[in-house]
Amino acid sequence: MGLKTPLYDTHARAGAKIVDFGGWDMPLHYGSQLEEHHSVRRDAGVFDVSHMASLDIEGARATDFLRILLANDVAKLRSAGKGLYSCLLKHDGGVLDDLIVYRMHETRYRMVVNAGTREKDLAWIRAHADAYGVEVAERRDLAMLAVQGPQARAKAATLLAGENAAHALALPVFSAAEIGGWFVARTGYTGEDGFEIALPAAEASSVWAALTAADVRPAGLGARDTLRLEAGLCLYGNDLDEAHDPIESGLAWTVAFDAPERRFIGRDALERAREAPRRELVGLLLEERGVLRSHQRVSTAHGEGEITSGGFAPTLNRSIALARVPAGTAGDVRVEIRGKALAARVVKPPFVRHGRPLISTSTEIPQ
Repeated sequence: MGLKTPLYDTHARAGAKIVDFGGWDMPLHYGSQLEEHHSVRRDAGVFDVSHMASLDIEGARATDFLRILLANDVAKLRSAGKGLYSCLLKHDGGVLDDLIVYRMHETRYRMVVNAGTREKDLAWIRAHADAYGVEVAERRDLAMLAVQGPQARAKAATLLAGENAAHALALPVFSAAEIGGWFVARTGYTGEDGFEIALPAAEASSVWAALTAADVRPAGLGARDTLRLEAGLCLYGNDLDEAHDPIESGLAWTVAFDAPERRFIGRDALERAREAPRRELVGLLLEERGVLRSHQRVSTAHGEGEITSGGFAPTLNRSIALARVPAGTAGDVRVEIRGKALAARVVKPPFVRHGRPLISTSTEIPQ
């Protein structure tokens, strides 16, 4: 038996298929992964993401600490509530985790990290925090729900009264605020608009029930994965890991080099890597019948690569993937699927954003 979120019994009563995910017992789907996917693209869905860890970082030198700890620069966060996506790096540039950090006050930040890396992240962060005199607190008292889709914000706001609802609906993208006892962030992992809401664990079941009563469809890990893949978003352990740096993982844009005095952990390694990148992360669209999967070999004009994440994209009705390939790869490639070299096309992610396909799928698949 794995770890359980405060909503485990709710998922079990709903007949969810429960699977292990990073040591947690989590819902894969509630009957139809495909319908859950389309509900998020077309209306609204809710995910239990309470397995993720919320960390509060506080102290007079919290900003100085995070400017060294993270590859992106929290100095960009000039007002309370602003959020930033970043990687947590090793000294050699390998990615320990990808995360979001929010500035709540000039001396207080909230960081949300992945479930499978929480213990590793905490140990690393605390090992470096002492020198800056900051406190790192894991908020085990919180649950977290992700309400996603074109109608998600409007439906979630019905659970908040009056000025609180207006405050939530006025949040800019990638911002957060403490509203009515909840931590409400306008962020997500689906390529759709929505909220990620951290709330007291004791309230999770009643809030979940209120959302489903407002026609927000429960969705599991299966739909979460197809949605994030269509949105071109990396999954730690697949597209990101300690063996690869952000530059070869499609995340060079998350590394802030513009302040030379900011010697963040991993900077020296990344400065060398960006001078002559060897590999890059690209999108692939399969042009033949089949399904792209992780670890399949990709043959390019510049050498061999490998799919890091792949699967069927319900919005496109095609198979897509993210793949780490030699730098400069473009055009047509071949993917080895069950002993056959099938044609695929290099495309620029995201594949889908806000319900709209962003790549051409005009090529007909041979029957």
